[in-house]
Amino acid sequence: MITRRLALAALCATVAVAPAAAQTFPSRPITMVVPFAPGGPTDIVARLVAERMSATLGQQVVVENVAGAAGTTGAARVSRAEPDGHTILMGPMSTMSFSPALYPNLAFNPLTDFEPVGIAASAPIMLVSAKKLPTTTLAEFSAHMKANAATVNNGNAGVGSTSHLACTLLNQKLGVSPTLVPYRGTGPAIQDLVAGNVGYICDQVTSLMSQVQGGTITPLAVLAPTRSPVLPNVPTATEAGMSGVDMVVWNAVFAPKGTPAPIVAALNAALRKAIDDPTARERFLQLGAEAPVEAQRTPEALRAVHTADVKKWGDVIREANIRIQ
Repeated sequence: MITRRLALAALCATVAVAPAAAQTFPSRPITMVVPFAPGGPTDIVARLVAERMSATLGQQVVVENVAGAAGTTGAARVSRAEPDGHTILMGPMSTMSFSPALYPNLAFNPLTDFEPVGIAASAPIMLVSAKKLPTTTLAEFSAHMKANAATVNNGNAGVGSTSHLACTLLNQKLGVSPTLVPYRGTGPAIQDLVAGNVGYICDQVTSLMSQVQGGTITPLAVLAPTRSPVLPNVPTATEAGMSGVDMVVWNAVFAPKGTPAPIVAALNAALRKAIDDPTARERFLQLGAEAPVEAQRTPEALRAVHTADVKKWGDVIREANIRIQ
């Protein structure tokens, strides 16, 4: 009986903590960890929303770059942080969805060690080819690859990157095995694509749109359910006759597991207000990214998207037998 009373008292005390914590939140500046170096798409999105969340929350949201191990170093740090809302993660889809299958000894579980807050922005992947490749449509590309895959190089930004896995899914769908050429980042891969040293790559519209607009590479399809607003003349893969190859890259805010629901709600409300700021939305558009529609702005929506992507990309990774030690 005494044990039951103690347990009940502990439960009541725990329940009482959440409203009290929420009433005083935030009590100091908030650290938003970006698990990559400054200057990339995730960092840009983080700085755009952090500035605007600061105004709503009444405390500064400070972006801290903690790079390493494809984003897993920074994510692991947040997973171990005090669950009080003062340390949060701007989690990229690649780190949060690919890592469980890529890293056999991952120090955290992306699905169980975080509380989802909300999606900040998303951007589609696009398939593009070098000018030397005799393809201007997805249908022509498909036919060419099925006949000539052994002679075509497929560039990517590194093993386990979004560009690697997007084209891995595409190659699986086509049933082809081109020569994979990993680079140390998107920039070098695009440079070699323009030079004709690789035949095609799959990467974010954010990274490719200036070359597409400049006419130095050939856009074949947007690998997403809808066309990109910055490249409206490029069809989706489904429109071009191929389904099941979509990849939409998102950046989303996560808090450590156990963060009280009222604090998660406060962070979500501040994030919603931030992504509705006209300046932020215009900057997203310049990046080839978009804020989520209303139905995709809740923590529950992020949880659903995240869970589906862990399953989808885990299957792709395992089928391709990709591992990072």
